[in-house]
Amino acid sequence: MARFLARSRGVLEPIQTAESVKGQIGELRKVLEREASLPAVLVGFSWGAWLSFMLAARHPGLVRKLILVSSGPFRSDDATGLRAARMGRLTEVDRNAFEAAFADLRRGGKDDRSAALARLGRLTRKADGYDPLPEAPEEKVLPDAAVFEKVWREAAELRRRGVLLEMGSRITCPVVAIHGDYDPHPAEGVRGPLSAVLEDFRFVLLEHCGHKPWIERQARKAFFQALDGEIRETLA
Repeated sequence: MARFLARSRGVLEPIQTAESVKGQIGELRKVLEREASLPAVLVGFSWGAWLSFMLAARHPGLVRKLILVSSGPFRSDDATGLRAARMGRLTEVDRNAFEAAFADLRRGGKDDRSAALARLGRLTRKADGYDPLPEAPEEKVLPDAAVFEKVWREAAELRRRGVLLEMGSRITCPVVAIHGDYDPHPAEGVRGPLSAVLEDFRFVLLEHCGHKPWIERQARKAFFQALDGEIRETLA
């Protein structure tokens, strides 16, 4: 996604390393203030959608438009079927491997837990894709289980308490959510809550599209058109 956008504009693709939600928001803020032409267009994918959402709420002057790609649901109740949906799409062999990796994530040492998190990521990609193209080789960014666990635990609690969604009332820029109809993260868990809390919000649902729209054979063209159009409209 970043490579596509970089063909026609400057792009930053920060790597987050802080071990708290507040720390990651601070990391992202510092990168934007140091490297970006502000206010910037933020494109956040998956966890990055939540992170960008929270930064836009806390530092509205930094963000011109917020584009949420394949965001997680904003209410805990909408996330209850996520794991079951994924498991239902895996073979028995992959389901067993998923459970084994999940167990290793909970009880292993630091390196073992990071390796387990990487295995979970590979299995999750199998479940999340509708008609995916083979992913191009990418620079190796190894997951850090300790960072993942600490940040996710805190973020999930913010969602459970309603704090995450409430942050939307402080967002002043336009917000667009782009979501695949096959994404196991339910579309209505994004569209419904955000429609209620944001003043300037649009939702784009892509057909035949899983969690990573840019690798979906049948949806990637529509995804890139929508994404590029939103940015061009904003920067014109």
